[in-house]
Amino acid sequence: MAKKSIKAVVKGRVQGVSFRAFTWTEAQKLGLTGFVKNTHDGGVEIFAEGDEEKLKIFVAKLHEGPSASSVEKVDYEFGQHTGKFTSFEITY
Repeated sequence: MAKKSIKAVVKGRVQGVSFRAFTWTEAQKLGLTGFVKNTHDGGVEIFAEGDEEKLKIFVAKLHEGPSASSVEKVDYEFGQHTGKFTSFEITY
């Protein structure tokens, strides 16, 4: 299975609603590496790497978000796998 990366920015009510913890949990379930962090403008930024099919499932989960969130938009793009990460982390 082809390894890829994805860079995503999620907009909406996504801060203060456990969105980063939700993202971390979903990444763990799918065996992805990378990070999630809040942005200064109220969004959430994600960089993840892993199998392309698992990344597609991950993007679908980002559109859902945790129950307290309200996702308005998910901008994302696939890229080359870098192998830079060994785990998935919540960063600040």
